[in-house]
Amino acid sequence: MTELLIPDTVAEPLNLADPRNFLNRELSSLAFHRRVLEEALDPSLPLLERVKFLAIFSTNLDEFFMIRVSGIRQQVAARVFERSADGKTPFEQLRAIRAAVAPLMELQRACFIQDLQPKLAAEGVFIQEYSQLSIHQQAWLKNYFDNEIFPVLTPLAFDPGHPFPHISNLSLNLAVVIQDPDSDEHFARIKVPASLPRLVSVPSEQPNTVCYTWLEQIIAENISTLFPGMQVSEAYTFRVIRNADVEIEEDEAADLLETIQAGVRQRRFGSVTKLSVHSTMPPRIVDLLIDNLEVERDDVYQLNGSLDLSSLMSVVRLDRWQLKLPPFKPSVPAVLSTGEDIFNVVQRRDVLLHHPYDSFMPVVDFLQAAARDPNVLAIKQTLYRVGSNSPIVKALLKARENDKQVAVLVELKARFDEENNIEWAKALEREGVHVVYGLMGLKTHCKVALVVRKERDGVSRYLHLGTGNYNAVTANIYTDLGLLTCNPDFGADASDLFNFLTGYSRQSQFRKLWIAPINLRRRLTHMIEREIQHQQAGRSGKLIFKMNSLVDPNIIQLLYRASQAGVEIQLLVRGMCSLRPGVEGLSETIQVKSIVGRFLEHSRLYYARNGGDEQLYVGSADLMERNLDRRVEVLFPIEDPSLLNYIREEILGVAWRDTAKARILLPNGLYGCHLPPAGEEPFDSQMYFLRRHTA
Repeated sequence: MTELLIPDTVAEPLNLADPRNFLNRELSSLAFHRRVLEEALDPSLPLLERVKFLAIFSTNLDEFFMIRVSGIRQQVAARVFERSADGKTPFEQLRAIRAAVAPLMELQRACFIQDLQPKLAAEGVFIQEYSQLSIHQQAWLKNYFDNEIFPVLTPLAFDPGHPFPHISNLSLNLAVVIQDPDSDEHFARIKVPASLPRLVSVPSEQPNTVCYTWLEQIIAENISTLFPGMQVSEAYTFRVIRNADVEIEEDEAADLLETIQAGVRQRRFGSVTKLSVHSTMPPRIVDLLIDNLEVERDDVYQLNGSLDLSSLMSVVRLDRWQLKLPPFKPSVPAVLSTGEDIFNVVQRRDVLLHHPYDSFMPVVDFLQAAARDPNVLAIKQTLYRVGSNSPIVKALLKARENDKQVAVLVELKARFDEENNIEWAKALEREGVHVVYGLMGLKTHCKVALVVRKERDGVSRYLHLGTGNYNAVTANIYTDLGLLTCNPDFGADASDLFNFLTGYSRQSQFRKLWIAPINLRRRLTHMIEREIQHQQAGRSGKLIFKMNSLVDPNIIQLLYRASQAGVEIQLLVRGMCSLRPGVEGLSETIQVKSIVGRFLEHSRLYYARNGGDEQLYVGSADLMERNLDRRVEVLFPIEDPSLLNYIREEILGVAWRDTAKARILLPNGLYGCHLPPAGEEPFDSQMYFLRRHTA
């Protein structure tokens, strides 16, 4: 594993802000990516599940370079010397990232070439080099090239009369060397078209088997067709990753929608943050690419085999169920399964949904019922990532068709979902929905749906509040919580929140909800400080937090203070964690675990024992500066004692007992396996929930 070079002990007297007390967030992010890669290396998983994790690792690493590495490179270019919380300059962080990434990429390729590829072949799924194919298969591919590939290709020359062609973000390319009988060698670039399948299905010559080969190899083998009368002497693959973190200058944008659209287009032209080349590429071609792409030599990675393994996801979709985990059918809570009107149910009691084990359909049903109910006056909702063919958006459109007042905040700045959200925003606007794009300088990340309904005793407000996006697809693979409620205080706070989001409001007081950037940091700080006071007064303090990331320096220092006071602290942090647990005199009572499994752990929960008067908040916010200070986030309390007890024991407690997929963060930043007690089988928390909800 990639070791973080941080001392195991902290000198006295303790300064909580000492850089030695923090783990580097970028290296912690890479440690998470390694945990994803470890799932691909796990022989106990079905074969295609392992392939899936290998593809996910590839996509994750691409995004890491597009966003995190590009941001640090920009700091280096701007001669920024400000140090990170752990004391590293941007240049030092880049150097540490490069040292950590190279072995990860080598491990990934070894996993595929030496382990997964042979095992797939043994199961009749062949992913072969072009040279390994039979004469008949190559002949079939020649015909496929002539009819399907050749018409799409555009060779671009590079010489004094032709400028170096633009190489777009994430593109896979062939660098071609051509010998002209009448002159010196020439260079040309051919882009491997993303519009065609990257893994090309080839007629198999064995029964009950499938065979694939790589698109770029088919092009390379037939490349002379593109240069008639010339001699193609060499062809090498290379791949470019560019800066995709395009800054949006909102204060200079007359129309945020147009600005976001322009920003998405600009991603193709950002500076190069990573150049991957095949290991056979000679130095003179590497130098040519370095010079013309203006990339640092340290940002060049020479690799064997395919330069992009994210395309393996197409193999995962094969109908080979014996090579996958058994499918499951999410359940619907019994209280919502009787056919009773959903508003009547929610009026009597709060309803908790635990996705993906509980179906997402009750959320869709809630909005569909609101769309057709003649007593519903208005629907207000935030949309962050909704996906394509969204039943949520369709319900909102139906509501507007039925003359409901509908207001939707569409977050256009949801990274990599901008284009999807732009299309939905336009569709909603065309039907007369009030669409707004959030607050200047703040990304709206909260998950809130408010339904205003006329009833016998007046107007009531029904709410769905959640930790996850209103996305019916990701709801099947992300673990999230949602609450259906008609709590009057929640409803009043939600109305104030939407007024804050859609109009002019300086609302600073809320009854129940913790809302960033207004009061969430202050309330969370108070929660931790109060637990310190309980511990000092002899009332055993305890905090259990579950989140995606923990990197906010101020919150980390507060947790250190709580640990020094003796508060027991259990942290479930899926991804980045800059806190160093288990350090003598600093964080002895803090344990950190990370679970990477079949489903993406996505819910955020914050529990305090509070001297016996337990408090539990659930919502959209991670413990990062951006979430607490630069986003609109919502945490909501669980006030029903039975639901609070269920979440504490049956969600947080079960996750903490995991010994199958959990990893324990060590003081030096490495992660170790959480082994079960001697004689016991490993306990898989996600499988436990599947059995409970599908029995």
